[in-house]
Amino acid sequence: MVVAADQKTAGTPARILDIAERLVQIRGFNGFSYADVAAELQITTAALHYHFTGKPQLGLALIDRYAVRFGAALGDLDARCDSAAGRLRGYVGLYRAVLLDGRMCLCGMLAAEYHTLPGGMRDSVLRFFDENEQWLESVLTQGAADHSLRFSGSAREAARLILASLEGALLIARSFEDTGRFESAATSLLAGLIAPAPAD
Repeated sequence: MVVAADQKTAGTPARILDIAERLVQIRGFNGFSYADVAAELQITTAALHYHFTGKPQLGLALIDRYAVRFGAALGDLDARCDSAAGRLRGYVGLYRAVLLDGRMCLCGMLAAEYHTLPGGMRDSVLRFFDENEQWLESVLTQGAADHSLRFSGSAREAARLILASLEGALLIARSFEDTGRFESAATSLLAGLIAPAPAD
């Protein structure tokens, strides 16, 4: 019984983060309270404060965990995809999967509330976007070198355009409850970036 109780206790922070992440991705950071999380877990808000002393600490933990998972997904794309075009398609797929799950990018939702977030959370949101831009820049640089990708301006500028386009496409598709809007935007984005295969 002691071991079982310890295992349950050890799993509580992860379950808190799971619920809070879903609520942020659907309602936004300011759209849920500790009481909402406590009700789903059937525990007291005091128990939540034991694991995360305040909502800012919970928010930081959410971003850190999300960034680690997203970074691992990018690492997986690097390992699985030989081509820059393949990596870029895979990157779009990460956003598509979030939308099909009825959610938004966690940091995209937080960016919409940026000026109401605690300072530490604002820094973490910007770091997430910076890391995505850096990864995209490296993919674009590779694609320019092997002529599989085409874009005007610098790789950094193109990376920022891709990130902004996908985050914006998610927001618009969610507003209209129409995944087709995301698919259309993503298809056009990729078509403009991926160079046609050379003719035989």
